[in-house]
Amino acid sequence: MADHLDTSTVHPARRYNYWLGGKDHFAADRESGDLIEKAHPTIRLTARENRAFLQRAVHHLAADAGIDQFLDIGTGLPTADNTHEVAQRANPGARVVYVDNDPMVMTHARALLSGTDTGRTCYIEADLREPGTILTHPQLRDTLDLSRPVGLTLVAVLHFIDSTGQARDIVHELLSALAPGSYLTLTHGTTDFASEQEKAYARDVIGKGIAGVFPRTHEEIASFFGDLELLDPGIVPVSAWRPPAGTTLPTPHDVAIYGGVGRR
Repeated sequence: MADHLDTSTVHPARRYNYWLGGKDHFAADRESGDLIEKAHPTIRLTARENRAFLQRAVHHLAADAGIDQFLDIGTGLPTADNTHEVAQRANPGARVVYVDNDPMVMTHARALLSGTDTGRTCYIEADLREPGTILTHPQLRDTLDLSRPVGLTLVAVLHFIDSTGQARDIVHELLSALAPGSYLTLTHGTTDFASEQEKAYARDVIGKGIAGVFPRTHEEIASFFGDLELLDPGIVPVSAWRPPAGTTLPTPHDVAIYGGVGRR
């Protein structure tokens, strides 16, 4: 757990905030964000589409699938229509636990995010790489009932784990602690739709340790869902997951991030 704010080290939540047009970032975050944008010039579109996917998925789970408690790991800095706001609009009694490892995220979350009178939210500063710490945290246990279904969201966070095997083990440990009927909502960056030149540039940036992002193939991302029952339309570019009627979709190349929802 971090006990101070390190402004010299890139943090994904602040970099993501930069791409979304926010103000909560530092020079290191902007420098890294700009380098990634050279490799993927539509990264700001990717960030917006990823956020919209999260909102659609959470709304579906809360409004249609009967899920009234959520575990959102890799929270990011607060912006419009956060997980608890979407969930509690559909079900005012919904409960949400946010988890992130950036103290700046936690400071903003506690100051800006509040639940409904009947629902609850809480915020845990912890690392995705330590799922056991998250699952046994007193605040999580006080807020969520793990004997009942939970909506687990891992949105644009697993691609910061460099080992596919480790990422798969993390997802498995988290899901194993959740009741049958729980759901996994996941998004993950990919270079499946990139040109060979773009892939080569991405490999160079990743190899230099600048990006800290490890894109994966559709097959690798599908492995995170294991034997979960995938909701239609499966694992697709996030903009293609149940878009509003009449929406003009960006190309998979420009989005470059897969999303899916699976039921345990």
